[in-house]
Amino acid sequence: MQISETLNQGLRREFSLVIPAASLAARVDARLAEVSKQIRMPGFRPGKVPPNLVRKMHGAALHGEALQAAVNESVQALLTERQLRPAIQPQVDFDAEPEEGQDVAFKVALEVLPTIETIDIDTLTLEKLVVPADDAAVDAMVERLASQQQKTEAAPAKYKAKDGDTVVIDFIGKVEGTPFDGGTGEGMRVKLGSGMLIPGFEEQLVGVKANDEKTIEVTFPSDYGNDKLSGKPAQFSITVQGVETPVAQAIDDEFAKGLGIDSLEALREILKDQVEAETVQLTRTHLKRKLLDTLASRHDFEVPETMVTAEFDQIWAQLEQEVARSDDADAARADIEKEREDYRRIAERRVRLGLLLSEIGNRNNITVSQAEMNRLIGQEATRYPGEQQKVVKFFQENAMAAAQLRAPLYEDKVVDFLIGKADLTERTVSRADLEAAIEDEDESPSHTHGHVHGPDCDHDHDHDHDHGHAKRKAAKATKAAKPKAAKAADAAAETAEPAPEAAEAEPVKAPAKPKAAKAKAAAPAVEEAEAAPAKPKRAAKKTAAE
Repeated sequence: MQISETLNQGLRREFSLVIPAASLAARVDARLAEVSKQIRMPGFRPGKVPPNLVRKMHGAALHGEALQAAVNESVQALLTERQLRPAIQPQVDFDAEPEEGQDVAFKVALEVLPTIETIDIDTLTLEKLVVPADDAAVDAMVERLASQQQKTEAAPAKYKAKDGDTVVIDFIGKVEGTPFDGGTGEGMRVKLGSGMLIPGFEEQLVGVKANDEKTIEVTFPSDYGNDKLSGKPAQFSITVQGVETPVAQAIDDEFAKGLGIDSLEALREILKDQVEAETVQLTRTHLKRKLLDTLASRHDFEVPETMVTAEFDQIWAQLEQEVARSDDADAARADIEKEREDYRRIAERRVRLGLLLSEIGNRNNITVSQAEMNRLIGQEATRYPGEQQKVVKFFQENAMAAAQLRAPLYEDKVVDFLIGKADLTERTVSRADLEAAIEDEDESPSHTHGHVHGPDCDHDHDHDHDHGHAKRKAAKATKAAKPKAAKAADAAAETAEPAPEAAEAEPVKAPAKPKAAKAKAAAPAVEEAEAAPAKPKRAAKKTAAE
């Protein structure tokens, strides 16, 4: 095999390779000999089919098989000989359509991972914002739970409903004068002011009395889940069965027992643990972001353009999805277009941080053990009842998927290592101040609180990763409504944060025609910042029929 370098510019490399025809012919002959012993053909005993007949019938397929094997081996030999660490799947482009009996000339183009000469982590200083245990927060959670368990009683006949009351209604909904599926119901309980129904529905029930009949008009949101109703005006004929007013819920042991807890004291202990867990998570989120900001400010090195492009494309795809759900898609698209270059810089920073964290982990022998990997696979398998064995086998046979699964734990270890090295100072703040500090960072275009990418990450993820700043900017551009809290006792949500680890390139498939093979970003992700504990989400808005 002949190799000559044709481009060495920054992180880009290109090579011309030639596989001699004699080498390919030898491969074909060796494979032909194997196949001839195994192939069955009418009129011949097993293993006695003449090689020339096998060649006539299967020569083209055997040549293609030998060509692909030769190209794969040549690319891997190139990487090994030149000590190249590819950032992407090497791109193969044939000079001409490969012909049997001729030398095969092709080009290999790739970007390599940068060599990070200096890593400055020995003088890290970080401020840790600490929230003290707060009984007032526990009191507030207990009160919210009590409000969710609140009972009601029938109001007097002439009582007019107001926010906080429950109205029991029968209804018939119509669009363009025609009843629609799911638009009719009886005895539906509507808590006024809850925001559970489409905009304008609850507001028009304020002031109704038992036995009232009323027609209300609303418009389904443009992003409503039913395409037949989205954006359309509707009329609902309402009959009020009755109005109920809330009854104060006593907060005592009986209240706790109604929730399955032995006593009010035990309930408060559970909620206190949750409050503390949430504040610890918030503290870590803020600390981690400050850590990444510090690392980003200290390290500036060239990053593979293809990795940046792949990351930017993923960010942009999420933005486009948000735009498509907006009331004014054209205006929202114009808004994000103005900041296209900002998002490009965000993508570049994510990739740089991913590569940096990967190198820090490698230099400090940070690994995920096989026992830890087995536990992760087992946890993932439990999400698919009845298919656990298939899931386990999938991760055992799919290195890229396994890397993505391993990444969150790997990242946690790298981040914990760096925080352990840092000179930490603590400052006591309120939870509101801590949340405000995180919110300020979210609004800053210089921050990139999604995930950052390092080697070995495939962007075709199975999970919907939160790309933080990009997603929030899109939500702002499209005026997306933020969910309100519905249950105070919901546990803090966990986030998946893939971490970068370098690996060898996968085999390159040789195309039958001289087409460039598609390059694939080879970058596992590291979440740039953990998400704050998720606020409990309000139930999805309903039609009156639900």
